[in-house]
Amino acid sequence: MSFDIILTEIEQALQQDMQCKELGHARALIAALRPERITDVQRATDNVRALCFVLRQHRSWRLALRQYLINLIGKRKLVHLLTDTGITLNNGFWGAAATRIVNRMLPPLINDDYVKDIFGQIFHHPKDYLWVNGVANSVWHDLILSTGLRARTPRATHAALTNEVLNAVQVLSYRITTIGLEAELVRNYPAIEKFESPFLRQNDEINDYVLAYRGWLLDRSQRREDCRQMEVLLTQCEDIVQRIRKTAAVTGVSISLTRLLLRLTQSMDRLRTLLAILDSQDATQTIDISIPLFKELVCADNKQHSLRELMQSNTELLSLQVTERAGKSGEHYVTNTRAEWLGMLHSALGAGFIVGFMALIKILFGAMSMAPFGYALLYSLNYSSGFMLVHVLHYTIATKQPAMTAALIARAIDEGKQKLDELVELIVKVFRSQLIAIVGNIGLAMPTAYIIAWLWYGVSGNHLVSPEKAQHLLHDLDPLHSLALPHAAIAGVCLFLSGLISGYYDNKASYAHIPARLRQLGWLRAVLGEARLQRVTEYIGNNLGALAGNFFFGIMLGSIGQFGQFFGLPVDIRHITFSSANFAFALVGLEHQMDWHLILYTLLSILLIGLVNLGVSFSLALLVALRSRRVSFGKGSHLLGLLWRRFRTGARDFFLPEKAPQPAAETKQPAADDCDGLASTPATGDEHRTEPNFNDLPEAGTQAADQAITGDEAPANNGDSSESTTPARQQSLL
Repeated sequence: MSFDIILTEIEQALQQDMQCKELGHARALIAALRPERITDVQRATDNVRALCFVLRQHRSWRLALRQYLINLIGKRKLVHLLTDTGITLNNGFWGAAATRIVNRMLPPLINDDYVKDIFGQIFHHPKDYLWVNGVANSVWHDLILSTGLRARTPRATHAALTNEVLNAVQVLSYRITTIGLEAELVRNYPAIEKFESPFLRQNDEINDYVLAYRGWLLDRSQRREDCRQMEVLLTQCEDIVQRIRKTAAVTGVSISLTRLLLRLTQSMDRLRTLLAILDSQDATQTIDISIPLFKELVCADNKQHSLRELMQSNTELLSLQVTERAGKSGEHYVTNTRAEWLGMLHSALGAGFIVGFMALIKILFGAMSMAPFGYALLYSLNYSSGFMLVHVLHYTIATKQPAMTAALIARAIDEGKQKLDELVELIVKVFRSQLIAIVGNIGLAMPTAYIIAWLWYGVSGNHLVSPEKAQHLLHDLDPLHSLALPHAAIAGVCLFLSGLISGYYDNKASYAHIPARLRQLGWLRAVLGEARLQRVTEYIGNNLGALAGNFFFGIMLGSIGQFGQFFGLPVDIRHITFSSANFAFALVGLEHQMDWHLILYTLLSILLIGLVNLGVSFSLALLVALRSRRVSFGKGSHLLGLLWRRFRTGARDFFLPEKAPQPAAETKQPAADDCDGLASTPATGDEHRTEPNFNDLPEAGTQAADQAITGDEAPANNGDSSESTTPARQQSLL
């Protein structure tokens, strides 16, 4: 429908009823502005400009549209649009998710008396915000001027709309006060109770401001205060929010705290915008402030039923903390020196030895006759207990590393986007550490399984796996004739999820003060004693995330295959370390009656399975870590070029650590009778120099947060790198 027809209908409707406020005309007008392809911003801009031209050419249409818009907005309640749209509701996360799901299936009742409800009816397309935000502010400014909505004198309509804005200001102020006194905020920032709270003071100032403004609307001779004092108080409120965020980086965070901070920040931003509109000096300034608000309202209304938007907005701080804690764990998986590299090899060999026995137990469980649930239960117990034992013994599963090191790389990208050379060195160290961990896992898992299979045959007289079972194991590893690679990708997803679970429970242990709460249990103190209770609770506080991640990872690996059988779905898992052990079982079960081509093909298949395991988990973890930081890295091609150059100039560093620096050659000693005292000259310290440690990247939320909260200066770095091999570090290897 053309603009001529729509404006003519509006003019005719007003001739019949000057109070006409039907929605149909507004919907038709927005439909005429909306481009056929919702992302065609240029077309939308041309449509808005065409409407401006039509209004300037026809005065009667311009007056009719202005009166219609006044009726449409002025005859309805505006306050709810300004205080609710685009601001998180005061219910829990799960309650909000359930409400959105229900509202998508059964939309809520529309109340025609509220602008908030009709706003969504006018901009009803779920992607309207794309073209509305795409049209330049100057174009919208021209459209508003074309309608003649400039009010230089306090007319009745202007006074009514202004009172609605003042009501919205008061509602937002009361909301900010209420949130500022929430127990969870006070718990994270106790200083609020010690001093006069800016959350309370801003409400007093807002109430005085609203009374003075309403008096000014009635009598222009009265003096009207500006909002500078409120701005100062809102800035103080924002400072407290930032302090709470920094504290959360150390003590942990919850979804409820994230939701409170989000609601508080949104309310303060909206209050600032409305105060700026009330304090504007002329119509042009008012329009310039109102247009971004209009775009924000359209976007928020379009996304009010979006579950994805709910997840992104309400879990942002939590996801950042989860990936941050995973990144800190990732530091322990990066080796810098030859000693650390050999230590990684030792821990990987230990894990491979344990995996060999875990593979044996799984084979024995598989020989039983049970329902799918029984298999899932036993397999899960086997995997979970084995992975937790690996962690307790300070060993390393290679496939657990990518989910942790990806968060570390994401943090390095965020904190030093221009330092690509340092990032290249970090990636080299991560690759080298990952490679030696894989070699260690496979290097002992396969011989362990091989020896177990022959010992079983020697003791029982029967092979651990029959020839038919051995052929089945080999078929499961075939990437061309089975679903080995998709199943390896599923295992990679499980590895990624286990990393998130580890970060979540590390955060929970800190935020919920679990060690301190355990120490309060009298019966536990009586059982363990004071000293042992202290050690146990401290261990739980430092390792709860790793233990929980390994436990749930074992459940996922043990139950997914049975889940697929129960529902008839082709889903299962393939893990590189267990695949290598199964290959050894099959080799013994067939009594080495395998062609060397098949052996080589199977070994390459195992490596390919491992590559998929690592690639999927690393990619997902890196993506989540970058998104949680709202970081986009646009230098990927340049980084790849630097990595290739680094590989050409020092390929050895990708596989082996640098050799320790040789001590300087001793200089010729002078004669004893000439310089006897030189024999006791202290060393210069050069022999103690170490390589640059790229694990010592700044940790968001630890030292920086402590400085921000306590005001203490950070201790100087004396160059001692011995902390990287402390027992506390070894305990969190997973």
